[in-house]
Amino acid sequence: GSRMLLVVVLLVILGPTGCPKTEPLSGSGQEPLFRGADRYDFAIIIPAGAVECFWQFAHQTGNFFFSYEVQRATGIGNSRNILATATDPNGVQLGVSQHIRGQINFLTKETGFYQLCLDNHENHFGFVQVYLNFGVYYEGFNMEKKEREEKRELNNTLEAIEVSIHKLQVHIFHMWRFYNFARMRKGADSFLLESNYNYVNWWSMAQSCVIVLSGVLQLYFLKRLFNGHTSIRQKC
Repeated sequence: GSRMLLVVVLLVILGPTGCPKTEPLSGSGQEPLFRGADRYDFAIIIPAGAVECFWQFAHQTGNFFFSYEVQRATGIGNSRNILATATDPNGVQLGVSQHIRGQINFLTKETGFYQLCLDNHENHFGFVQVYLNFGVYYEGFNMEKKEREEKRELNNTLEAIEVSIHKLQVHIFHMWRFYNFARMRKGADSFLLESNYNYVNWWSMAQSCVIVLSGVLQLYFLKRLFNGHTSIRQKC
């Protein structure tokens, strides 16, 4: 009895593990399904030679966007290129990008989980830090818009106001995307400046050490030279 209880407790504590996934959680019949957030933006560190994948749930006829930028890289090669891929729920590849920064945009033709992967195969001895911005948006940002329009009749004024609000939402959303692009570039430039600053400091320190060492060696050899001449004269 105690052994069985211990096994159950371990299973509850450990639980299933896996890659990040915006999986829907089913509730009661009246409550809508929760399928995670529609948009994400964050930075992730990918080890040398590793692959990191994410799954984003999307409905049909959605606008899927995926952008990334490598902010910094370490290692011998110090390559900032990374391979980014996007595949649909059936495993069909929808886009590929292999640069320091890039975008993959497409229309979702079916409902399901879309996979996004980042492959750090060019760096065998160092990690890379990548800033990600991905998600999906729909026309009007509301999946139930058509159903509500069928149930109620709006007059021309309210329809015009609703259309204007939806257009404003779209413009605000794209402003948010451009703001994230600026954050990506600013972060990458900051890491580059910091790296150059450290490089200049170390190089200046090395040059100073070489100059001081060469001066000490010159004094040492001159001293030996004068001591040698003095001893020869004394013998004479």
